[in-house]
Amino acid sequence: MHLNGRRVSRETQERLEHFVALFQKWARSINLTAPSTLDDAWNRHIADSAQIFQLQPAPFIWVDLGSGGGFPGVVTAILLAELGDGWVHLIESNHKKAAFLRTALRETGGRGSIHAIRIEDAPSIVENCDFVSARALADLGRLLAYVEPWALRNADLRAYFHKGRDYRAEIEKAHGGWGFDLLEHKSAVEQDSVVLEIFNLQRVA
Repeated sequence: MHLNGRRVSRETQERLEHFVALFQKWARSINLTAPSTLDDAWNRHIADSAQIFQLQPAPFIWVDLGSGGGFPGVVTAILLAELGDGWVHLIESNHKKAAFLRTALRETGGRGSIHAIRIEDAPSIVENCDFVSARALADLGRLLAYVEPWALRNADLRAYFHKGRDYRAEIEKAHGGWGFDLLEHKSAVEQDSVVLEIFNLQRVA
């Protein structure tokens, strides 16, 4: 099977398919995502989420902020399972969503753990990481504030954020308080969307 042009094993495909089935089942009773996206979960969520790991397809330590329905955190954890190394720390303060995420990781064998805590408290629990991810969580300025504690500990840290068509305005606004280097990766799934890769983060105001 190919996912965004990258081949994955049959076992990984089965894990992802099981995750989609779990997601659709749980989403009927708790708000995991917009109802309009449930029927096309593979393209709207799985393929979209996989783009982040495909930018760094190696066994590293990730922190996924506001993991919610598991995108991209659970998808990254499943793809790491194929490598047999690396780990994802999924941060989700909503206990119902955290319960779903625990079930998803347990049943798919994804390489990750759930922390049912506020994002602001996460750096004291997960002290170090290589990469941070977030999807449909907050504006760029707030995301950078969340990432700062890890960036101060790891000068090589990189953050990956899915953003929609208004991303340029968010970048301009964020530059008012932050300095950072940026790579824009055009989405292979959503027209006018991008994955922003941010590094060398520094507070300037």
